[in-house]
Amino acid sequence: MRAKPKALGYLRKDICGVQQEWDETRMRSVAGRLGYQLLKTVAFSEHTHQPIQRLINVARQLGIEAVIVPGAHHFDGREIPPELVQVVDVITVEPESTYARTSTGQLPELNGVQR
Repeated sequence: MRAKPKALGYLRKDICGVQQEWDETRMRSVAGRLGYQLLKTVAFSEHTHQPIQRLINVARQLGIEAVIVPGAHHFDGREIPPELVQVVDVITVEPESTYARTSTGQLPELNGVQR
C-alpha cells in the first residue's frame, strides 16, 4: 500500500477569529478528499515574524508535499507567495484551487493572467 502524500494546514489566527475550528475542519476535509495525510495545522498570528519563511522551514523539515490554506487572504492579504510554491503545492479551500510547483518556480497562468 502506497503512503499518502503529506500536507500541512496553514492559517492566520487573527484572520480566522472564532471561525478557526471551522477553517481547520474544511482543510482536513479537502486534504482527505484529495488524498493527502494532513499532519498538522500551523497557525500564526499577525505578530509572527517572517511567517512564510517559517512555514517553508516546517514544510521542508517534515517532507511536506502540499500546504492547504482556507484562502489566499491568509498570506498577509497577498496572493499565493511564489517562494512557497517553489517548495510545495498550495491548495486553497475557498475558492478551491491548486497552485502547483513548477520547474521555474513561477506561478502558472490562470485564464491568461499571470498570478
